[in-house]
Amino acid sequence: MKNSFRDLIVYQKAFAFAMRIFQITKGFPDTEKYDLTDQIRRSSRAICRAIGEGYRKRQYPKHFSGKMSDADMENTETQVSLDFAKSCNYISEQLYTELIETSEEIGRILNVLITNPEKFSPRK
Repeated sequence: MKNSFRDLIVYQKAFAFAMRIFQITKGFPDTEKYDLTDQIRRSSRAICRAIGEGYRKRQYPKHFSGKMSDADMENTETQVSLDFAKSCNYISEQLYTELIETSEEIGRILNVLITNPEKFSPRK
């Protein structure tokens, strides 16, 4: 059993993903500062926040699943922002594909947590 949300592979992958998004968005146009740049940074970071919050309440399986579902929702929101970034030519097709693949992997792991909350309950 993991002792911290930071030990979860999904948290580590989501954190690295959010940091990658942060670095990439530094190159977005200034006109996007309060729109796409802010939104994609917030949604990618919110994946990690929801994982951390859910892990702290893992003794309540429905709450845990709900928070992991929230993380998945934020992950999807990040994908939508990536769609816009690609369509606006802020990122290349290759980078877009790489980021979407990472996001999809995070989503698959989150789905395991959503459907198997009992595996993450603290030992009694």
